[in-house]
Amino acid sequence: MHRHRRLALASATAVALTGGLLTFLASPATAADATHVAMADFNGDGRGDVATSVLGAHVAGKAGAGQFAVLYGTSTGVSSAKRHTISQNTSGVPGGAETGDSFGHDHAYADFNGDGYDDVAVSAPYEDLGSDKDGGLLTILWGSASGITGKSITVNDPAPSSHDLWGKNLAAGDFDGDGKADLAVGTDHATLHVFKGGFTTAGKSGGRYTVTPIQGAESDGPLNLTAGDVDGGATDLVVDGFETTSEYGWNRNFFIPGSSAGLKASAAKSLKPGVITAIGDIDKDGFGDIVSGAYWNSTTEDGTPIPDSAKGGKVWVTSGSASGPLTASATGITQDTGNVPGGSEGNDYFGYELDLGDINADGFLDLAIGVAGENIGSEADTGMVIILYGTANGLNTGSGGQSFHQNNTGVPGGNEDDDGFGLDVKLDDVTGDGKADLIVGSAEDKGDGAMVYMPSNGTKITTSGSRFISPSTSGISRTGTPYFGSNFAD
Repeated sequence: MHRHRRLALASATAVALTGGLLTFLASPATAADATHVAMADFNGDGRGDVATSVLGAHVAGKAGAGQFAVLYGTSTGVSSAKRHTISQNTSGVPGGAETGDSFGHDHAYADFNGDGYDDVAVSAPYEDLGSDKDGGLLTILWGSASGITGKSITVNDPAPSSHDLWGKNLAAGDFDGDGKADLAVGTDHATLHVFKGGFTTAGKSGGRYTVTPIQGAESDGPLNLTAGDVDGGATDLVVDGFETTSEYGWNRNFFIPGSSAGLKASAAKSLKPGVITAIGDIDKDGFGDIVSGAYWNSTTEDGTPIPDSAKGGKVWVTSGSASGPLTASATGITQDTGNVPGGSEGNDYFGYELDLGDINADGFLDLAIGVAGENIGSEADTGMVIILYGTANGLNTGSGGQSFHQNNTGVPGGNEDDDGFGLDVKLDDVTGDGKADLIVGSAEDKGDGAMVYMPSNGTKITTSGSRFISPSTSGISRTGTPYFGSNFAD
């Protein structure tokens, strides 16, 4: 699910927009599953694997060098017991751990070399390359029967003098419908670079082209990229956060359709706002629906209204169709909608993270919503997660919704100030039973981060069998603020 740049949220603009800034916002997070509910399976065992950034991790004493952790699915879910932790000091990974590289900042998975194992593209956008400060480095880590081990290639920047932060945003999908995985790469400029036809193990792609979503947009590059099939054809792309009409720079999102010729910027459509997006077929009509989280308040600190927003945050749902997103009929959901758990309060950050998955195997996709700024009792910004279930009529906001925080019976841990439970969320079948389980990331212990696993019982998410996964048991140093679990791979 992340805001790349959730780095942008540490700016004065973000403070003005949200009316407050949580301490954990220095950490980015990513978007949801790339194509419907496609799950990452790096070792080919049929169970979903959970990969996460640890972009603030210290490596060999280098602050913020960054790591990338993979927890492999098992019949009992995910834990630290079966995992790999990768850094730029891992054998086979290009570069070396350096202060501030932010290895693992963003990522996107697909079977790029066609060998049956999912691979993952991982960026270090603040890597210095010679005299090119923050030029960025992009790596594809190969999957195998052993999972992600460090075997890799470098995806070279074709235009390093034109931008910085190579790999700041990533999304994978079959944008031209040829059956091979393509990779869209963002930087600090508006133009996206798309590598098509997969990659060989020698690092060669099937070709490359560029696409500029909105001509003339004043932008530091997109905040997020999300791939998914909205119109029943080739994979499409949603670009979150281009500035076009607003001083805030993130209130316009755009849908770019895929085609036999690749992504077609000329056919782009404007969408409702949000800086995190999930795409999947909620109502089982054969077309992917677009869900975006506009988690800010409805006014700035000086009282200026913000369009298409709500106090505490709003989630927009735009249905897909053969002609693309049905933008005119987009619907908004808040914590005051129907019987959605909780109530809308300022700075709740409802929609801070989103992910889609089928928890009960009924064919309708369900939605996990991170409410990272929720206050519960005396604990400020402790966070919670809400589950809304899919039906033929879309998300059910009238009944059946679930909510979880760390003071609920059976949920590991406990509510504390600034935990930000729901900093990231993921719905994936990590047990191999055909039902999506819930994984929640947080900023536990003042930025150390943590993950909580809660399984599906076939009908709903349950706390029975849940577990707490800490950085220290996962090979991550707790020095500084690693933000383990803040940015799940999509």
